Amino acid sequence: MIVWINGTHGVGKTTTSRLVQPLLPDARVLDPEKVGETLMDVRPPLPDSGDFQHWDPWRPLVVETARQVLAFAGGTLVMPQTVLVERYWREIADGFAAHGIPVRHFVLHAEEETLRDRIQNDAVVGPSTFRSSRVDPYAEAARTWLHAAAEVVDTTDTPPEQVARNIADAVLQVAR
Repeated sequence: MIVWINGTHGVGKTTTSRLVQPLLPDARVLDPEKVGETLMDVRPPLPDSGDFQHWDPWRPLVVETARQVLAFAGGTLVMPQTVLVERYWREIADGFAAHGIPVRHFVLHAEEETLRDRIQNDAVVGPSTFRSSRVDPYAEAARTWLHAAAEVVDTTDTPPEQVARNIADAVLQVAR
């Protein structure tokens, strides 16, 4: 199974994934961004697109990487990655479905004021203009398709440990 944790940059996907992993039996974290980083290391470089997600190989490589890891190790993969383009999410979800891999798609959501405050005051990353620039595209995706395509978990007033427990409980409840 895949537990995909989506949401805008700075909402807490990586933290939540690390907290969810030990709550699920035989779970591992696989960060799809690493697939993008591999593509960014191709020399000479691939054409500049502004975001590795726009490169056509990224989406099927994410699916194939997850499929291979699951075939090798079994269990559950917790995958934290922002995907705000509906067509890209469909490609990924359809790719998993074609291999018979079930997906639980969660979107971490925070109210805009809370999100901007987290981004501005992030003690680890520091203030990030890139993360801030993704707030409006996230809001548009949330309004038009993203929230309808996932289980929305509001993180505005919920500590990360509780967010992780809520996701793990939802996954485990269906598994029973």
